[in-house]
Amino acid sequence: MDAVEKRPFGFWTAVAFVIGGVIGAGIYVVPGSFAAYGWNGALAWVAGGVGALIIGAVLSALTASRPQSPGLVAVIGQDLGPIAGVLVGWGAWVSYWCSNAYIALTSARYAGQIVPALAATPFRQAMTATLLMVALTVLNLTGLKSSGRFQVVTTALKLLPLFAVVLIACLMIAGGHATATAATHVPVTFSPLLSATALAMVAIIGFESASIAAERIRDPERNVARATMTGIALSCVLYLIVCTAITFTVPAAQLSASNAPVALFIEQHWGRWAGDFVAAFAVISTVGCLNVWVLLQSEIPLGLARAGQLPGWFGRTNSKDIAVLPLMLGSALTCVLLLAGSWHSGASLMDFMLRLTAASGLWIYAFAGAAAIKARIRPVLALLALVFALAMVVGSGTEAALLSIALMALALPLYVMTRRGALAEQPAE
Repeated sequence: MDAVEKRPFGFWTAVAFVIGGVIGAGIYVVPGSFAAYGWNGALAWVAGGVGALIIGAVLSALTASRPQSPGLVAVIGQDLGPIAGVLVGWGAWVSYWCSNAYIALTSARYAGQIVPALAATPFRQAMTATLLMVALTVLNLTGLKSSGRFQVVTTALKLLPLFAVVLIACLMIAGGHATATAATHVPVTFSPLLSATALAMVAIIGFESASIAAERIRDPERNVARATMTGIALSCVLYLIVCTAITFTVPAAQLSASNAPVALFIEQHWGRWAGDFVAAFAVISTVGCLNVWVLLQSEIPLGLARAGQLPGWFGRTNSKDIAVLPLMLGSALTCVLLLAGSWHSGASLMDFMLRLTAASGLWIYAFAGAAAIKARIRPVLALLALVFALAMVVGSGTEAALLSIALMALALPLYVMTRRGALAEQPAE
């Protein structure tokens, strides 16, 4: 039997994971949320992109400082103490399986535009999303190479409809057919800019995937930083162009009434057939994004267990070096949320999960900035990253921040169990 390759991912696969983590379900719905912000929305993508690049540089420097460490979360634990590492890692794990429910449901709804029977009722939407979660969980259990190849393919395909938006925008400008909406007259002020930037960060969150999975990437000292910065830059430029083109040319009322603003924009220029085409690629995009988060459901707890910050049994791996329990448990909890949402208010449940995902992700960046400051790694950038992340937490709302803190605290019993086990194994003097 061939030995399992411990570092199967090269530079372009790492870039695909970064882009796949950032560009998923959000790109197909977020333009409608930016309709009221005008130029604040356009500047928010610039501010969010700069902030993400600063944070990405700090994350890359942290992981490069300890190339043999099992990922970003373990490094944070080494610098700030094991409790901080456990809290951040657990918070990230919670945010991933919560966001997976939102992403899987978005994929099911777009699939319903192609095959209506898949999403005819809320229960059918939930069942379609659940079957998708099961399929991707099985895919990731088969090994990292299968997941990596799948990610490269879906990342390449998901960019095609976004490039179509860019092409249409360029043709409109070149032909003098661009019609400005009321959004172009909204003035730039601090409070709307802060809110819009926080909203942009909700869409951008996910660029830490290469740093978290650094243990799986070849030449991590070099490739993690390159992949992270390349993925962030490409993703933010696409978000800026796509959202600005749509919000500045489609009336806000139409955007607010549409669940698929990208499809609406392309339909207005290329016809109805294009809407179904975009829906197909939206499914591909969301499935690719979902694949990243399903993988990280396994990687974060595995890193914590190998660092001695969670019980070893929680990170036990199969023959393909995949931590089975946290992967399957996270997917099971996602399916529970999906089925619960089909019986209750699905919209409010999805909104709750999205805000929780954002707050938990921002805490990772804040702790990483603090860890870099303590370790004296890129201290100026680390301070900027810390301040920016905390400002975005404030912009996300008090409720989301408090909920994320409460869920992070649920990891403490597991940490106590780990410490007691370690003390019990120590020989008596």
